Amino acid sequence: MTDNFQHLDSALATNHSSPVANHSPLASEHSSLQSWYAAYTFAHHEKRVAEQLGRRAVEHFLPLYESVRKWADRRKRLEIPLFPGYIFVRLPLQERLRVLEIPSVARLVGFDHLPTALPDEEVEALRNGLTGQLRAVPHPYLKVGRRVRITRGPLEGCEGILLRNKGGLRVVLSVDLIMRSVAVEVGAEDVVPVSGSSIQPASACLSLT
Repeated sequence: MTDNFQHLDSALATNHSSPVANHSPLASEHSSLQSWYAAYTFAHHEKRVAEQLGRRAVEHFLPLYESVRKWADRRKRLEIPLFPGYIFVRLPLQERLRVLEIPSVARLVGFDHLPTALPDEEVEALRNGLTGQLRAVPHPYLKVGRRVRITRGPLEGCEGILLRNKGGLRVVLSVDLIMRSVAVEVGAEDVVPVSGSSIQPASACLSLT
């Protein structure tokens, strides 16, 4: 593993590049196509919103992670939203009232009072990667750093920021639209540095601005 770390560090040193912004076009006000959007919810109401969306037959995705909480007399495993305050929904923009009418939903995230659609492949990459095969945890929003591409596993092809963690490695993937990041553990053999000749956002498959 040490040799792999050294090889990766060497490759990263020769492939230094700076991040660039990636702006998705705003969704059309009259779009009838189904698209993914990020819904902003009241604090700690994400699961309640997910239940309401299910009753309304609205396709949705609430990423969760498992956390162990300790009390004086017991320990309990809890499933907590990976992106606190957000849930992803998929529907035509013209039907957004099906979501906005839910009391615990504040708005659909976007710019200039218009919700911004998220590319289907980016949300699907996140959903497929968090099927239980991969452990992800929240991480402070991060865009700048050593950028690598994941070469195997459920997140193959995704790009993010490489960090060391207690002798191991993590890749931080960011959802820029909501300014949230998650960290996933990887092996040194699972990532390669991103070439400076093909600069991508900090997270090529999850950068949603």
